[in-house]
Amino acid sequence: MSKAATDAAPHTIEEKLAVLAAKRAKLEQGGGAAQVEKQHAAGKLTARERVAKLTDPGSFQEIGLYAQHRATSFGMAGKELAADGVITGCAKVDGRTVHLASQDFTVSGGAAGELHSIKVAEMLKLSLKTGSPFVFINDSGGARVQEGIDSLSGYGKVFYHNVMLSGSVPQISLICGPCAGGAAYSPALTDFIIQTRQAQMFITGPQVIKQVTGEVVSAEDLGGPVAQMSKSGVIHLIAENDEDALYQCRRLLSFLPSNNLEDPPRLPFDEAIDPDPALNTLVPVDTKQGYDVRTILTRIVDFQDFLEIQPGFAPNIVIGFGRIKGGTVGIVANNPAAMAGALDIDASDKAARFVRFCNVFNIPLVTFVDVPGFRPGVEQESGGIIRHGAKMLFAYSATTVPKLTVILRKAYGGAYLAMCGRDLGADRVVAWPTAEVAVMGAEGAAEIVFRREIEGAEDKPAKRKEMIQLYRDAFANPYVAAGRGLVDDVIEPAETRRYLALALDSLQSKRETRPPKKHGLIPL
Repeated sequence: MSKAATDAAPHTIEEKLAVLAAKRAKLEQGGGAAQVEKQHAAGKLTARERVAKLTDPGSFQEIGLYAQHRATSFGMAGKELAADGVITGCAKVDGRTVHLASQDFTVSGGAAGELHSIKVAEMLKLSLKTGSPFVFINDSGGARVQEGIDSLSGYGKVFYHNVMLSGSVPQISLICGPCAGGAAYSPALTDFIIQTRQAQMFITGPQVIKQVTGEVVSAEDLGGPVAQMSKSGVIHLIAENDEDALYQCRRLLSFLPSNNLEDPPRLPFDEAIDPDPALNTLVPVDTKQGYDVRTILTRIVDFQDFLEIQPGFAPNIVIGFGRIKGGTVGIVANNPAAMAGALDIDASDKAARFVRFCNVFNIPLVTFVDVPGFRPGVEQESGGIIRHGAKMLFAYSATTVPKLTVILRKAYGGAYLAMCGRDLGADRVVAWPTAEVAVMGAEGAAEIVFRREIEGAEDKPAKRKEMIQLYRDAFANPYVAAGRGLVDDVIEPAETRRYLALALDSLQSKRETRPPKKHGLIPL
């Protein structure tokens, strides 16, 4: 066969199909076998492997496989980049539609150029148009510098549509490789971030920091998952590897509705709820004795299945998702095992953001209270604890989903109000017999109320102890608050799960309107 015949365009359908198959096979290889092998050697899956493991078998429909950049400078003319370095499309996850983008590090390090970002933005648009969650799997060396300002424009489009989706459909980011510079702001604009232990996320890397400030820091200490969880509070879940990240993403999606116009999915449940006597003894009567509130939460939710969010950040407050009689609930709880459960700057930010997420996606809130107050100290005051604590007051007050509050033990002062007291709109407030609802702890209150009696006593320590007990008997119990209508009922702890189930059932039809306005001004 002559060269001319070989180079001739295909004419028969068989020839055209062969060309199609060859083109698809080449593009679906990403950066080629060598790059795929390198990706696997780094302990990472490829972009397509991640999509396949996240989605239901056979459900992925790719959009934009043949997309190619239009850059011509710096050696880009005629350079083919498979799918322009990002796999985009729609699929099913546990039978529900999602739209997604998965950056392909085997193609020029997953660098994001103009069309790369436009593809991501188009998936964001389709998520909003169809009312389906958006999942973005990040694994990129950053902006494609050969495209200059066009790559920055692409980032801007992604950021804009992240904001357009906010509050309308859930957005989840997976950080499975590098995510540096401007690229880090797209995950920051989404609802949840899951980062693998191999991944790095930061705005300026160690080399730039050393050049500018002289500080020497490792990439792990700067942008590793532990740093971004425990120090910055940027991420929400840490995954051991890609497979774990994809599993956690699926699990998280199972608790969430597809959009703000739907209720969360409801799973089969047992109608019968038996008392749980173990709950009667989990909270120590001694208010100075700590305990881990998660031992209570897991006994309240169905099958002890509690998905904690940001477990390594602000451990003095616990947030997460569970189910009660099959329906998703968002849980906020003080944790006396850390800082005695006091609210501080980080805990306030953590809880307020979670409360607002639950509100926009129709997820009822259950709040468990054991709070001695806001954490005192110069660092907290100068850091703006007033402003940050006000975020919780704002978030709970603005929330219109069903709000149930369970007072376990301490409920003191303004921190009690910040934990969704009756006056912040709680639909049910129930207390355990161990609850103490008061302006402050008995020890501090006795020093103020009975100061003269204590100072005038011959045996001051004995008198102080007597007055503390007097105050505790008179005020530091749930019955005074119940008498004022601030607590609806005082119940046996063993009955808590049943109480919450009945309350949630009765509040399913809750309707609450607010004054018409663009939005409130939360104290950011």
